[in-house]
Amino acid sequence: QLSDQQKMSESPLSWFRGVYLPPALHPLNKTLVKGGKWKDVDSTQEKRRSFLHDFCKKYNSRKQLRTHLVHLVSRIYVEDRHKVLYCEVPKAGCSNWKRVLMVLNGLAASAHNISHDDVHYGKHLRKLDSYDLKGIYTRLNTYTKAIFVRDPMERLVSAFRDKFEHPNSYYHPVFGKAIIKKYRHNANEEALKTGSGVKFKEFIQYLLDSHRPVGMDIHWEQVSKLCYPCLINYDFIGKFETLEEDANYFLQLVGAPAELKFPKFKDRHSSDERTSAEVVRQYLKELSNEERQLTYDFYYLDYLMFNYTSP
Repeated sequence: QLSDQQKMSESPLSWFRGVYLPPALHPLNKTLVKGGKWKDVDSTQEKRRSFLHDFCKKYNSRKQLRTHLVHLVSRIYVEDRHKVLYCEVPKAGCSNWKRVLMVLNGLAASAHNISHDDVHYGKHLRKLDSYDLKGIYTRLNTYTKAIFVRDPMERLVSAFRDKFEHPNSYYHPVFGKAIIKKYRHNANEEALKTGSGVKFKEFIQYLLDSHRPVGMDIHWEQVSKLCYPCLINYDFIGKFETLEEDANYFLQLVGAPAELKFPKFKDRHSSDERTSAEVVRQYLKELSNEERQLTYDFYYLDYLMFNYTSP
């Protein structure tokens, strides 16, 4: 017996608590796209969108996802000028995406002059969970929502190389020490003290341990738990493997300034070889067959949702 006004005020939360099927797939607004060179990118985009939509319909009918709205949107960055919502997936071009959002927002003249620390610690961009319920709900319904993903194993190996194979004042003492203490027999005092030198096999033991000595981290958390692609209906699904053309097509879609192009540079450790399928193969050799299978199982949903070939 609720009044219409009460229903309206409660709708954002109740809508998310009760939703198990994604809302209808809206057609992308392509009125701002100029020139015919985007035909193939657009066709790929439509296939990805409908694939994810069909997957969610099938998956969600079997498994209900109940999560609080504010948690659902905690990884989504907001750019109000061009009405963009971007869900951050670490190790899938997110640093350069944040640079682009800063330029779109008028916070910087060029993506090339923004340092890594400014991107990640500068607090220049707002996240969707910082708005009130009405603000969240309105933006979810009216802004163009984008997610960029990457082959799960490549993303995992890339995260390991970045955080554990280079000096790091957070990951070594926090994660490294705990991992070495629990999974390395006869660890020497130096390793226990610094947490440096974690091996990939030890990192995977930590990842697969239901009693992890330290919690999860966004750099290796599953995309299904970072961005909730079956509850939030993303308008655009980019892939790291086709990052540049996907990103530049997306910028056309949202009416970005013509001179703004997605940056090509590698954010950190630029002299390192990029984490490719071949690099991943070398790391996976360190694992037993069972560990490899369990790691795949851990990212199973991400493989399925985004139609990645199992390794």
